[in-house]
Amino acid sequence: MAYVDGFVLTVPKERLADYVKIARKASKVWMDHGALEVRECVGDDLDIKGMVPFPKLARAKPDETVIFSWIVFKSKADRNRVNAKVMKDPRIEKMMKGSPPFDCKRMGYGGFKMVVNEVAE
Repeated sequence: MAYVDGFVLTVPKERLADYVKIARKASKVWMDHGALEVRECVGDDLDIKGMVPFPKLARAKPDETVIFSWIVFKSKADRNRVNAKVMKDPRIEKMMKGSPPFDCKRMGYGGFKMVVNEVAE
């Protein structure tokens, strides 16, 4: 069964375009090394009654938006192989220089075993 790396992070609204630019470049690197799917989503409808809103979970400041993203791999072993290659890729090293548009220390991240995988045809 496939394996998923999931992320939740906050980005200052004024830096959202910078984040999207980097995310597009980074997704190409992951796909080039074998990821099956990369999704980057910007919070849109986040104040749902009766639920814990993502901004609260992510401790988003009033001037920040929430990003929810995931990368799909063939398996956990494949994820480990792909991520090792990605972290050595000079394109990623180049992107990490300078001031990133988000605080890595506030990013939620984890690997997940996929237990349901329904896709519309």
